[in-house]
Amino acid sequence: MRAQRGRTVEIFNSFELVLDPVSGTLDRAFLEKKQELYKKVFPDFYVLGWYSTGSDVQDTDLQIHKALMDVNESPVYLLLNPAINLSQKDLPVTIYESELHVIDGSPQLIFVRANYTIETVEAERISVDHVAHLKPSDGGSAATQLAAHLTGIHSAIKMLNSRVRVIHQYLVSMQKGDMPLDNSLLRQVSSLVRRLPAMESEKFQDDFLMEYNDTLLMTYLAMFTNCSSTMNELVEKFNTTYERSTARRGGRGAFM
Repeated sequence: MRAQRGRTVEIFNSFELVLDPVSGTLDRAFLEKKQELYKKVFPDFYVLGWYSTGSDVQDTDLQIHKALMDVNESPVYLLLNPAINLSQKDLPVTIYESELHVIDGSPQLIFVRANYTIETVEAERISVDHVAHLKPSDGGSAATQLAAHLTGIHSAIKMLNSRVRVIHQYLVSMQKGDMPLDNSLLRQVSSLVRRLPAMESEKFQDDFLMEYNDTLLMTYLAMFTNCSSTMNELVEKFNTTYERSTARRGGRGAFM
């Protein structure tokens, strides 16, 4: 998570807190016990802040935030909106930091929004890929599973294409002078572009062609197997019909 004031922190895990619904105070004994247990397993982890669900910040949230300042002098507050909004593309997550502002001549602590980025680790990507290959619960066919999988890949490629177009348009505008130069963004784009020549290497072409040929071979084998299975079913039905017809005519045949 990248904060607005230049500092960078990373949120890895979370645990529940016990809150008194009447007084709105935290159970400090429970918090300290949880923190002690986490320190034994993850000695490098520290309490960075707290989270809750809702559509907007409440008046009681600031009280809980102030109570956590004894653990972290500048905690972060993560607000997750559980309401479903089909028109929203971004995750319904808002992160706040606390700042001391002078309002009406007196210092007051208020929430300000912080910029953040969400990153995925290898375990999460494996889990998402596993879920994408699960069989539908409604008993869908293999064709349905393949169509759903290809639809997901198409959506991912389409989103990637739109992101690349946005970067390209921004760079063109920057080159023309319509947008101010952003050296930080240019360094990130340059780092991304440096990875592209590796895709044109000879080793990549060999590996790609080998995988492509293996995929085609597996597709042809699956088609031949399907055709053979259909042919066997047709032959069995023909034999059954022929044997029944022979039995009705008085010839020799097996009983079915």
